[in-house]
Parts: sequence; C-alpha cells; structure tokens
Amino acid sequence: MATLRGEPVDRPAVNFYEIGGFDVDPSDPDEFNVYHDPSWRPLLELAEERTDLIRMRSAVRSRSWDPQTAVVGWAVPTNSDSDEHPQSMVGTAHPTTTTTDLMQVRRYQEDRWHCTRVALRIGERTLSSTTRRNPEVDTIWTTEHLLKNVDDLKTYLELPEAFFAEEIDVARLHDDDAKVGDRGIVMVDTEDPICAAASLFRMEDFLTVALTESVLFHRLLEKLARPLYARTERVAQAFPGHLWRIYGPEYAAEPFLPPRLFQEYVVRYTEPLVKTIRKHGGFARVHCHGRLNGILDLVCQMGADATDPIEPPPHGDVSLDYVRRRYGDRLVLFGNIEWSDIESMEAAAFERLVRQTLADGMQGQGRGFVLMPSSAPNGRRITPRILQNYEAMVRLTESFGANETGCHAYAS
Repeated sequence: MATLRGEPVDRPAVNFYEIGGFDVDPSDPDEFNVYHDPSWRPLLELAEERTDLIRMRSAVRSRSWDPQTAVVGWAVPTNSDSDEHPQSMVGTAHPTTTTTDLMQVRRYQEDRWHCTRVALRIGERTLSSTTRRNPEVDTIWTTEHLLKNVDDLKTYLELPEAFFAEEIDVARLHDDDAKVGDRGIVMVDTEDPICAAASLFRMEDFLTVALTESVLFHRLLEKLARPLYARTERVAQAFPGHLWRIYGPEYAAEPFLPPRLFQEYVVRYTEPLVKTIRKHGGFARVHCHGRLNGILDLVCQMGADATDPIEPPPHGDVSLDYVRRRYGDRLVLFGNIEWSDIESMEAAAFERLVRQTLADGMQGQGRGFVLMPSSAPNGRRITPRILQNYEAMVRLTESFGANETGCHAYAS
C-alpha cells in the first residue's frame, strides 16, 4: 500500500494484472480451464513468487469480472454455488434451464461451444441475449445483445428494483486478504454504471443511443447506478482501506464518445463510487483503455487515486512520460506495457522498452508507479517468448532500484 499512500519504497513494483489477479486453478482438469495446460505453470509460478500481487476480487461474483453480467446488466444465475471453479460461470456441457418469475436462463452445447441464452419476460415483451464460450480461450463472446433498439431499452427500464437485488459476500474479501498476506493486496473490482449500461447493447447501438437518446440513457444509468451505489457503500464500509478498480469509463472516452459526454455519463455517475471508496479510506483506480488526453483532467476531477493501463500510441494518445510529468503528483500510474508487445517483441527490443518505461514511470517526483501490462494472455498456450518477456519485466524491475531515482513505488 506504500505507493498508494505516496510513501517511498525500495524499488518499483511489477504486477502482471490478471495473472496473479484472477482466481484460477491450474490443477482443475475441466476442458474449459485453459490454465490447466502445462505451459501456463511457469508463468503462474513467476507471478506468485516474484511479483507484487494484486488479487482482483468481487463481493458479488466468483470471479472479479464475470462476462455473464453483461447479459442482462446484472448477475445471471450459475449452475454451481461453488467459488472454486471460475469456469462454472458458463455452465456445464449438460443442457440446463433455470427459470424465475422474470428470467429464463438456458445452457446448452453446440459442438465444443458452451452457450447461454437468457430471456427476460417484461410485460408483453421478451428480451433475449446469447453468449458463447470456446474451450481454447478464457473469454465469452456475446453473439446476441439484450437491448437491440430504443423499444427494448424502454421495456428494460420497466424492470422492478427487486430484479437488481444481489447477495454481497465481504467475508471472501477478508479471507483472500489474509491468504495473500504480505505478498500483495486484495483489490475490489467493480463495474461502473456506464459499463453495466453499455454492455447491454452492441457497440454501435450503444453509441447511437448515447448520442441521440440522452434522456433515456440517463434513465438507464440512474437505474443501474442505484444498486451499484448501495453495493459499494456496503463493501467499502465492511472492507475499508483497500484498493478498488473501477472499469467501464472507456466506453465514454475517445474514439467512441467526446469528452463532454465523458463528463455527462462517467463523471456524473462514477464520481459517487470514487467518493464512497475514499470516504472509507480506500483508493480508487480508474481503468480506461485507449485515448486519455481528453479525459485525464476529468479522471482527476472525480478524485481518483490511480489509473491504468495508460496505453502508449497508437492504442493510446499520450506518453507515460507526459502523464507522469503532468498528473504524477495526483495519480498512481499503472502501466504501460502493451500485451501485444509481450506476445510479439524479440527479447532485446522488449528489454529496451521495459527499461524506458521504468525510467519514464519513475522520473522526477510523483505519487507512484507500477509496471504492468495492459491485459494478459487468455489462450491455452504460453509460448517461450511470452514467458521470456514476462521474466524480463521482473528481472529489470528488481534491478532498477528506487534509490536510482528517489521516486515512489508499490509495496504492501
């Protein structure tokens, strides 16, 4: 927590983001568990043994980011009450159907794909969504989004507040905090209102609604914000003083929406989350891929303590050097290694990149810097090059030394 508090430490921090962050079990032989492949083991061990761990956890889901949430804007019932196997979030190979008063969830298999179809019956209308998962990749594709037009949105707004009720389990956060001990910290992972809203649409339909139906879109954000605010208050109060990651603001950043709508759709609805987290001694890290130049002042306006992943051009539009000089006194910076560079760069070129990133992130006086990739591999095989480049991140960070710069870095 030293970096988050702006205190000096003995070296820069290095974190592998989802690797060591997500709750995975490499011993689980389930065919959908890509981490069971032997090529993953050295990378998982490297993260556990030599990086600054940040466990990504949720008080309402068995894994911090559950793509099934995007199906209806809230949680979808699973086939298992067990938190031990994240793959259970997509069901089993056996067809099942779960029905409530408003929602029917059907799980079935097509070839090697596990599919989930959700149908919401609201008044005289039915809204439906379909997701698919392949055993070779740890992700879920939404092939049919729940809201397809303005009429669907109006129908969705008729859902009763009780539909969004959820079970909150803070005990799991405390358990994981005790388990990780002095090897790292637990970070509470949460979506913000625009993430919950935008995920209901195809990207083009979301953008059309956000640009042309602002009154309706505000109603949607308000509806989804209420349970999020209640959850955040309860968790932040019961699990105070911890780091949080808020994901979703990138939906309203360029190139998708202009900064004026980031102010309208993110600052207005996400700032209350930041304030609640900080009220209970926590630290709010705002996650935003892509272009930051037009929104970093607004991120600071919300009171954020940190941001990630600060992607370099061409994916982003600002350099780490610029962000450190202009915002480093206000924000802890997490980044800015592109995952694609880890995957594709030759060793010598990648080492030069890491050295420059460390120098830029630690220059001058600032609140703190954590060397971190923009995302992580999610396929079944970890190539020798990928492992070698992750090893370089650790080795170069360990040898950099905070005493060379007098700057601050992460420590638990």
